[in-house]
Amino acid sequence: MSELRKPPTAAALSYAPGSDAAPRVTARGTGRLAERIIAMALENGIPVREDENLAQLLDALDVDMEIPPALYQAVAEVLVFVYRINGMMIETDGEEDA
Repeated sequence: MSELRKPPTAAALSYAPGSDAAPRVTARGTGRLAERIIAMALENGIPVREDENLAQLLDALDVDMEIPPALYQAVAEVLVFVYRINGMMIETDGEEDA
């Protein structure tokens, strides 16, 4: 019996600490749209984190909607991941210039 693969789900978030009360959904989708969201992120050097459950929850929200408080903890973990990646990139960039 062959295993059926679910189409991928993806969501993109943005957060401007000075002007946003919470992160916002800037793109979301499944299937080919999800693949395009992921490809665009990678093409632009935006970190991508795989979390199927969170992606499905974010896909249920409207674009430009702030995430609800129930998702703060999960999204905070993603932001920590991104900040760590960005910190590593800055350290690596600095080492190459030295």
